[in-house]
Amino acid sequence: MRWAFKPAVMRHLLNFWPPFFFTGIKVAVLSDDYRYCKVELKSRPWTQNINRSQFGGSMFAMTDPIYPLMLMGALGKEYIVWDKQADIDFIKPGLSKLTAEFWLSDDKVNEIKAHTEQGEKYFPQFLVHIKDADNTIVCEVNRTVYVRKKPKYRGQ
Repeated sequence: MRWAFKPAVMRHLLNFWPPFFFTGIKVAVLSDDYRYCKVELKSRPWTQNINRSQFGGSMFAMTDPIYPLMLMGALGKEYIVWDKQADIDFIKPGLSKLTAEFWLSDDKVNEIKAHTEQGEKYFPQFLVHIKDADNTIVCEVNRTVYVRKKPKYRGQ
């Protein structure tokens, strides 16, 4: 059972979504099976803070909707998925274009399905590394996602 949006359409929608478009965030890749995504944050004068490094809020925002959207695409329309919690650990200043990559393995999808089979809530966590142009980690974002089957698909 597939989700409403094809990945190519979703990637374009995200790239024109104001929180991404106006902050220099771009979804460069979204795989056809929603299992891989690459997001970039351009380095521009308006994406930098007073110290001329990338604005931390933009770094946090580039990870915001990605795992819930990937899970919606991978799990299908039977599931409710949304961001529940996140924290960010700034390791060093991001002084160039930044990149974050997101992977969703078959094992993770199967784990989520197993924990939600009877309608239970499940809160999987995902660690995202944001890297600079030298492939050095500049921050880590830990995202917790809420996943549960919609009421009409829950076990009795």
